[in-house]
Amino acid sequence: MGFEQPTPIQEKAIPVMLEGKDLIACAQTGTGKTAAFILPILNKISKSGNNKLNTLILAPTRELAIQIDQQIQGFAYFLGISSIPIYGGGDGIVWEQQKKALETGAEIVVATPGRLIALLAGGKMDLSSLEHLILDEADRMMDMGFSDDILKIVNYLPKDRQTVLFSATMPPKIRQFSMKILRNPEEISIAIGKTAAGVTQAMYAVYDTQKEELVKYILSQKNYEAVIIFASTKDKVKALFKTLKKHFDVEAFHSDLEQVEREKIMSAFKNKAVKILVGTDIISRGIDVVGIELVINYDTPGDPEDYVHRVGRTARADMEGEAITFVNPKDAYKFQRIEELIGMEISRLSLPEGFESGPELKSSKTGSSSPSHKKSSKGKFSKNKSGNKHPKEEPKPRPKIDTPEVKTPPTSPPSTSAIPSKYGKRRNVIDD
Repeated sequence: MGFEQPTPIQEKAIPVMLEGKDLIACAQTGTGKTAAFILPILNKISKSGNNKLNTLILAPTRELAIQIDQQIQGFAYFLGISSIPIYGGGDGIVWEQQKKALETGAEIVVATPGRLIALLAGGKMDLSSLEHLILDEADRMMDMGFSDDILKIVNYLPKDRQTVLFSATMPPKIRQFSMKILRNPEEISIAIGKTAAGVTQAMYAVYDTQKEELVKYILSQKNYEAVIIFASTKDKVKALFKTLKKHFDVEAFHSDLEQVEREKIMSAFKNKAVKILVGTDIISRGIDVVGIELVINYDTPGDPEDYVHRVGRTARADMEGEAITFVNPKDAYKFQRIEELIGMEISRLSLPEGFESGPELKSSKTGSSSPSHKKSSKGKFSKNKSGNKHPKEEPKPRPKIDTPEVKTPPTSPPSTSAIPSKYGKRRNVIDD
């Protein structure tokens, strides 16, 4: 599959799992966490020769459960080891297929907590032979309120088992929860809260009324093959999709879609049949698409850790990518917290020529930032490359953040080259 060396999380986690110890593992997105727990599990099962249910993997969303199952199929292709994804959102036919698959048997079950509890309550699963419990994206499951469901599931499991918790962040609630289900766990933490080295990060200080035109401008500057745009609500996703579809090849991804529609859209995006995806944080985790060139945060994420997950959709497997965040005055504090979490100052960009001036936002640190577009000229409006004219507005007094303006020296644009890596030869990416 093109893997030549383990990533740091794989190098540290795999030996611990092979020793049978409980484990809490934390690493940034895009670093190969999924392979870090799948490979040692497959190794154990293949050596045991036992074809009973061996491993239960819990995931927060159906998309992640499906993806993990697909990765297991890829790794176990020549091993004769089978897996079953168990998730909600389908029709009665899917429900019957899942129950029948469980009766047929599989060594690994990948499930979302809610659907699994329904099966357990109906007496459709025998977990007496289980040896491993894996919690993937544990922080996301806590955020979604699955802690009680997980504890219910644990009560069905044998006490003598190996429990492993993987997460991209490690807030106190995760550590407290882990103590309830893990026994003297080993701990591995790699670059918590950091973004990948290959991501060029930048921000625009904007008013909400400028966001749509700025998105269209950015998308028109290059023929992007894969772009994800994150908005804060599904209503914003729908509105932005309605605007962008007039000019670009775009699809919307949100919780109102049926499971079949979501799978169809994601498949088209992975195959580059759709180049731009507009969605909520439902696609910030568990979506492994190679070659995403650009991530746009249409709205500043409220949780700094969500920023890490969103940005983590690009520059995966040591590739390069861009991440641009729109920050309005009311989100200035959120943006400051993001910079504090990732431990760096994100480059401030001046609005392109033809745009009215944006708000003045302060920097969380001292230091320079590099503009990559010319400063705006008040009263002037121009057409972008796609021929869309920016709407002319009468200049109005704008509220200002009660902090000094960040001064940006007229230097050249920031470099987009990634830091050289010993993992650069990998052709595939296996991640959460």
